[in-house]
Amino acid sequence: MVQQPTYNRFFSLLVLLGILIASCARMASPDGGAYDETPPVMVRSHPAIGAINSNEKRIVLEFDEYIKLQNASEKVIISPPQIDVPEIKTNGKRVIVELQDSLKPHTTYSIDFGDAITDNNEGNPMGQFAFTFSTGDAIDSMEVAGTILEASNLEPVKGMQVGLYADLSDTAFTTKPLERISRTDASGRFSIKGVAPGTYHIYGLKDSDQDYRFSQKSEMIAFFDTVVVPYSEPAIRKDTFWIDSLIIDTIIDVPYTRYLPDDLVLRAFKEEFSAQYLLKSERPTPNRFSIYFADKADTLPTLRGLNFDATDAFIIEKSLHNDTIHYWVKDSAIIRLDTLELTIDYLYTDTLGKLAPCTDTLLLASKKTLAAIQKDKEREMEEFQKELKKRRRRLKDGEELTDTLPPIKFLKSKLTSIKDVYATLTLTFDEPLARVDTQAIHLRLKVDTLWKDIPYRFEQMEGQIRKYRIRAEWRPEQEYELSIDSTAFTGIYGLHTDKIKQTMRMRSLDDYGTLAFDMTGGSSALSSHAYVELLNGSDKAVRREPIVKGHAEFFFLNPGKYYARIVDDANGNGKWDTGVFADHIQPEHVYYYPHVLEVRALWDMRQDWDITALPIEKQKPLDITKQKPEVKKERRSKNAEREERKRKNQ
Repeated sequence: MVQQPTYNRFFSLLVLLGILIASCARMASPDGGAYDETPPVMVRSHPAIGAINSNEKRIVLEFDEYIKLQNASEKVIISPPQIDVPEIKTNGKRVIVELQDSLKPHTTYSIDFGDAITDNNEGNPMGQFAFTFSTGDAIDSMEVAGTILEASNLEPVKGMQVGLYADLSDTAFTTKPLERISRTDASGRFSIKGVAPGTYHIYGLKDSDQDYRFSQKSEMIAFFDTVVVPYSEPAIRKDTFWIDSLIIDTIIDVPYTRYLPDDLVLRAFKEEFSAQYLLKSERPTPNRFSIYFADKADTLPTLRGLNFDATDAFIIEKSLHNDTIHYWVKDSAIIRLDTLELTIDYLYTDTLGKLAPCTDTLLLASKKTLAAIQKDKEREMEEFQKELKKRRRRLKDGEELTDTLPPIKFLKSKLTSIKDVYATLTLTFDEPLARVDTQAIHLRLKVDTLWKDIPYRFEQMEGQIRKYRIRAEWRPEQEYELSIDSTAFTGIYGLHTDKIKQTMRMRSLDDYGTLAFDMTGGSSALSSHAYVELLNGSDKAVRREPIVKGHAEFFFLNPGKYYARIVDDANGNGKWDTGVFADHIQPEHVYYYPHVLEVRALWDMRQDWDITALPIEKQKPLDITKQKPEVKKERRSKNAEREERKRKNQ
């Protein structure tokens, strides 16, 4: 036998070692086979889907794999609505629905699961799945769809019931349960299924007591002004087949039945809740007491003192709608009373919802007694004397003793600071004023190095007895000084203000931008009292201007991003008003400019605005929409990822 050369054996060993190393480098986890990416499939049901003349209250749906039911209370909708809550549960491959209400004759029942049914392992949803059967001899197949928006700000309303009545009477919505229902999704969209041909009224309802009717004024509602007549028509949609995630194979036309109307828009609102009653009363200090009502009132209550004379005894400070009233006591003898005993006559809402006269007796004891106030004064004096003694001991070190008198207590006030040329100075006091000396108020403009007195207007703000404003023609880039002498203002309890001094420098016109809107197209239908509100990123109004002859202009705007909406103030009361169902009054219309507006310094922007260019459900910019639509994420193919990993490992 011929012996093989040593170098050949060595070469063979190297080859074998290389093969082993390469195979180790390609090691991967064991392949468990393809992932399940198909949703569950219903294989049978009892009764059968689409069954007629069925009176089964126990519905069993069986699927080809184990399933889960997600958020059934939110996603599953049964129509007609069930007063007694049905039981919905899963058992392995089954979904079991047990209806508790009696079945109505000649009625189509629909159980809309939406995407609540998924397989147990991978969570693949079935998609929009609905089960229908009928107690009569036919299945009603019409559908009515649309959107519900909050009327005041065009926010989509999620989770609101939407229902139909074949009963067209005005009282149906308040006396009978909705006949067929759906529920809005995160985009405010709804689709009412299983509708029979006919004529209907449609309503939206945030049903707080689950009786499927408008039974409480606190419930949010929506209603459509005209009747709804469901119908269908043949239509064509495009279906796309893909070779992979980037390449289209074919696009085909697929015929289907389109159910109409599918674009209804209802504007939801809460009626003004006008239950009037006495909420509470309190006396925080001996010289003031307050009365709070649950709602606005047209008139003030009448007070009668039982242990004092209430005639001309108070200065009354009231809120805009008379729901909060502060009484400042003028007579020191009344202030010294530990408890004020009085009766109050006012109007309250009775059980029939009508205003009726009512009389209550109030016993108002001060939360802080005169004795406690006197103790506070004595404590302040003791602390002052202690501080004075400490300072006297330091005199041996050469310190000069000053301020040997107790500090003077002044009437407190709050002065705003401004820097914008369109702003107004405001001055607020802790108590009503008894005397104002306008000669002690000095407003000066700095000219070179000197201060020059300029004219101003000092006036009380409307409806606010403790708040005043100072108006002047502010000039850009100029410096001003407001100087108020002591004793300029004296309160009703004898305290006067200390000296006040404040300097202000106005901003340059170069710091501002201008924004103007020109109303076009359908905007001509707006009322003469319509106005535009500029909004910040939180959908809050920061400025308002009226629409005059089709134009609205905003001067002296700080640079930044703004949004805009129109309030069509039909009754001219200066605010948005809700609707009234009993009087068939819809809420006032609101429109949004559909884009963000970026104002820059030294820029003049003009924008055309046609409120009919987009339907209102598409007007509000998504950036300031709080109720965002649910983004349906496309499930990435785990099998495609698996194949990609295989290619990388090869």
